[in-house]
Amino acid sequence: MARTFVKDLADGDNVNEVFLLADKQLRANRNADTYLLATLRDKTGVISGLMWNVVESRLDHISAGDLVKVKGKVQLYQGGLQMIINYIDVAGEGGLDPEDFNLQPQANVEPLLNRLTELLQSIKCEKLRTLGGCFLSDRALVDSLCAAPAGIKAHHAYQGGLIEHVVSMAEVADRLCDHYPALNRDLMLLGVLLHDLGKVRELSWDPALAYTDEGQLLGHMNIAVEILNEKIMMARAELGGQEIDQEDVLRLKHMILSHHGTLEFGSPRVPMTPEAIVLHYIDNIDAKLHEFVRTIEDDLNKDSPWTPYSPRMERKLFKGYSKKPS
Repeated sequence: MARTFVKDLADGDNVNEVFLLADKQLRANRNADTYLLATLRDKTGVISGLMWNVVESRLDHISAGDLVKVKGKVQLYQGGLQMIINYIDVAGEGGLDPEDFNLQPQANVEPLLNRLTELLQSIKCEKLRTLGGCFLSDRALVDSLCAAPAGIKAHHAYQGGLIEHVVSMAEVADRLCDHYPALNRDLMLLGVLLHDLGKVRELSWDPALAYTDEGQLLGHMNIAVEILNEKIMMARAELGGQEIDQEDVLRLKHMILSHHGTLEFGSPRVPMTPEAIVLHYIDNIDAKLHEFVRTIEDDLNKDSPWTPYSPRMERKLFKGYSKKPS
């Protein structure tokens, strides 16, 4: 029998299906009773599930990343769909297709990698072009770049999301450099590649999206600086001992450490160069626009012209009125 995907769920549906448990949280209500807040996922989307009055020991053997058999009912709550769960347990993997539980990227990563390679090879400074080549020649790093998400819950939160985000930003940076000749195009392209490259070690994605221990302790900015230092040493060897200009290195490191824009959003430094401030705004535009579009497209309540209120974005989004054929 064909499975029921998240995108097909509607208010009032009874559910008896297998999902990937992307997140599991046990919380206490006002009466100190324990309940389960579960994030359930398949390749078409995500839905939150609630199970009331749970016994904690009953769920000890279930972990984020498990495939779980779930029984419950879908309900509309504050403009969005959620599932009230009355049964959850680890599912046997027999007869299940693993591809049914991987969130799908919006694009094939191969042409994205080809385009990123083309852009980095167009860098004019020989030393910086060699540095870019050192990233591309690291097969393990490139494989992780192509597989990693760019986030856990916000923008590009699926496998392949990181390279999609990077190439989208690189295309914008390339166009802006034509319009603003004061920008150093070589540094812009490398800064775009580097700004989130630490996420290949900050995040894990097989099968659930999560933070690694290294990611939680160091963060992707510090990891990216470490990776850059490693590749600078490789580039020096390939250049026969020639050093990359120290000012270029400082500017690249500053772009990594300032790309979140403000101290309160996690940047150790605020942008202090033209390339750094442009990188910050390109990153913000690409991330925010992607989050808006995905929130609208993935909203399970197809009949409403508005999405549910998002505490993360502090707003609900207008989807527009459905146009019926005349």
